[in-house]
Amino acid sequence: MRILLVDDEPELTAPLSRVLQQEGYRVDIAQTGQAGLNLAQTATYDLLILDWMLPEFSGIEICQTLRQQGHSTPVLFLTAKDTLDDRVQGLDAGANDYLIKPFELRELLARVRAQLRNGSNLEPTAPNNRLKVEDLELDPLSQVAHRNGKAIELSEKETRLLTYLMQHPSQLLTHEQIQDFLWGGDRSPTSNVLAAQIRLLRRKIETQSSPTLIHTVYGKGYRFGNAQLEN
Repeated sequence: MRILLVDDEPELTAPLSRVLQQEGYRVDIAQTGQAGLNLAQTATYDLLILDWMLPEFSGIEICQTLRQQGHSTPVLFLTAKDTLDDRVQGLDAGANDYLIKPFELRELLARVRAQLRNGSNLEPTAPNNRLKVEDLELDPLSQVAHRNGKAIELSEKETRLLTYLMQHPSQLLTHEQIQDFLWGGDRSPTSNVLAAQIRLLRRKIETQSSPTLIHTVYGKGYRFGNAQLEN
């Protein structure tokens, strides 16, 4: 079982991840909302444990975004926000359970086990399914796209880039957003490296007989889809 823990307090994530690992779970940690959302969108997890207050994106925003994209992975909130309105807001955003800080470790582990039991009866979540925009389909797990009946093999980086574009059809994605997603904020390369990655992807998924899908918004970023919107 694989768990994603998203919390910006190392004094909590370090010991909690150790305990979860001792219980036999694989644990990934993200300390910002953006990093947590990126991982949740591109990897397969059996449970997401989210803090509410996070840098960049809140736990609420992560949960809402994933639910809107069709992800059904169970979500457990760990938060100090303890009013009835807070709990209602969290559950309405798509959370499956809600635990208030500070909490007893035994109770947390019991709730984790309960969500994993419930989650085992769910249909596969969105990361396991094909993405489809216009006439292009992508299976992120096999790293193969299909267009006009042709199978297109992709590298891991190309798959992550295409997944990100297809999860945000018709939206302007800035250079900075894409760079942060692919390489992380502290390791982002120059825009030339991103442009080269886009060119490689275009060569694979676009042909002269097919409509353009990756549109350059000069000076800003890229937009994915057939419809060419005004910049």
